[in-house]
Amino acid sequence: MRVAVTGGGGFLGSHLCEALLRRGDEVVCLDDFSTGDAVNIAPYLDDPAFTLVQGDVSRSVRVPGPVDAVAHLASPASPADYLARPLETLAAGSRGTENALCLAERHDARFVLASTSEVYGDPEEHPQDETYWGHVNPIGPRSVYDEAKRFSEALTQAYRTHHGVDTGIVRIFNTYGPRMRPHDGRVVSSFIVQALAGEPLTVYGGGKQTRSFCYVDDLIRGIVAMLDCAEAGPVNLGNPVELTVLELAELVLRLTGATTEIQFHPLPVDDPTRRRPVIARARERLDWCPEVDIEEGLRRTVAWFASRPDGITHALAAIRGGQQDGVAAAQPCPLGVTTSAAS
Repeated sequence: MRVAVTGGGGFLGSHLCEALLRRGDEVVCLDDFSTGDAVNIAPYLDDPAFTLVQGDVSRSVRVPGPVDAVAHLASPASPADYLARPLETLAAGSRGTENALCLAERHDARFVLASTSEVYGDPEEHPQDETYWGHVNPIGPRSVYDEAKRFSEALTQAYRTHHGVDTGIVRIFNTYGPRMRPHDGRVVSSFIVQALAGEPLTVYGGGKQTRSFCYVDDLIRGIVAMLDCAEAGPVNLGNPVELTVLELAELVLRLTGATTEIQFHPLPVDDPTRRRPVIARARERLDWCPEVDIEEGLRRTVAWFASRPDGITHALAAIRGGQQDGVAAAQPCPLGVTTSAAS
């Protein structure tokens, strides 16, 4: 199978490219590296089964040769990125999604949209299954990402209904693992960087808000399963084990051996208070469930960050001091030091 992966240079995109290549597929990676990192795909550049097409998907999506499937992951995804690039985020979710859908339509290819649990907003139903419509502020600080993804879902469904495109939608919950950028402001990467550097861990609110963390290898298995079937979705992909942010901070401290303190700061606007997926649909239709528990996944992730001390040093300038607005500043890092945000 020949698969086009938009955002293939990002955190999730590069892992997807790797998984597809490993099983014998051909991969066309599309990325403009605005939030992705060329280092993520450097090992594959000499692979004859791998093709890199550099460009902005919101402008055009052109892929030479045949295409059997399209995985659309291109989008700024961390708060630092989508708040710094609001118009680019909306463009990726609208024009970028339609360009990727048109590519699938031209080639009669399977199309899978990487949507997000952010379509549920700050949910009033808990846990969240796919029938829940969400509770989203359409003009809040997070709206450029939340509404871009909600629009991309509507657009994907319209192409399925009116153009007959073979589409599928996955809603991705918090995912972590190697290749996360150390400076992107996500809770897992920030905690690990702070702990390894001996800095205080930044917790917002009282730390009682919850998240569910899925290790990247598990998440990629779910996306591949969606590519391989005709399921329309939406399908939640995430780990249903729920942790408070404070529990996560304490676990990171234990795994790193750090003795630093935890500092508390005001909760950001529209930050979800609870987040946990119902994955019954993924179990039933994709035969998928996560296998890596949070402690083992964090242990692997900590080891990866610890092997890149230069990235930690550089990231501290972005995340030190409490991130009072709830978002670490997105700052460029030297090639080879950082890795990409989720795409």
